[in-house]
Amino acid sequence: MLNQLKAIIQYLLPKQLLTVIFGWLAKKQLGKVTTWMIMGFCKLYKVDLSEAKINDVKAFKTFNDFFSRELNEDARPVDAGDSVVVMPADGVISQFGTIQDTQLLQAKGHFYSLESLLACHPDMIKFFKNGLYATTYLSPKNYHRFHMPCDGILREMIYVPGSLFSVNKATTESIPNIFARNERVICLFETELGPMAQILVGATIVGSIEVPWEGIITPPREGIMKRWTYDNEIKLTKGQDMGCFKLGSTVITLFASNAIEFDSHLKVGNIARMGQKLADRI
Repeated sequence: MLNQLKAIIQYLLPKQLLTVIFGWLAKKQLGKVTTWMIMGFCKLYKVDLSEAKINDVKAFKTFNDFFSRELNEDARPVDAGDSVVVMPADGVISQFGTIQDTQLLQAKGHFYSLESLLACHPDMIKFFKNGLYATTYLSPKNYHRFHMPCDGILREMIYVPGSLFSVNKATTESIPNIFARNERVICLFETELGPMAQILVGATIVGSIEVPWEGIITPPREGIMKRWTYDNEIKLTKGQDMGCFKLGSTVITLFASNAIEFDSHLKVGNIARMGQKLADRI
């Protein structure tokens, strides 16, 4: 009942307006006001800054600087095993498993399709049909940069406009097709495992999704799909930083069929730590 009430509130909220307002506020240098915002946020969500390169809240000029903070180099050791695929972000493993034909599990009783998630891209649908997926939810308290689970060459990136529903546990259990309805950035890589995709899902108050090779992808929110293609100029290694959210959201990682085998200890609800083992290459 409570989840249903939260879902109704999500439908009624002016999500785009709230996101625009918060995005504007988060990039402003407001001195003590910025510091108070960060201190309040850290207290509310129990944010741990001890592992961050900058751990003094007064040193952040904007809220976005705080939210896109980097960690100390030794904070997230990357499993160097040749066959190991690592977790792309800190957060919680909300779902993982095999794609049933083209159906992915969002939450108990809720499925969504590759067609809707990948904006009907025919090649990508073919690549990942009957493949594997892992969904990592980043809560507000988490480190909000996302990384490569394996070595790869970027081939294509697509921005898909959409809604900005919150993607926490309550809403994913209540709002159908939420990941395919929300704004997202799809990054397709060529890897030794075959094709691999990282899908960066926006949400309410996520002021920005940013990647180093193109900068800020959203905003602006123009309501149109955008596509970039690449040759061999963008090569990323396992564990390498590939961008950030300017507030919490979700990363969905897709693999081709028979490319990996998930770690035997992995369970839904596990805490995810970037760089730790997610799966083994087959």
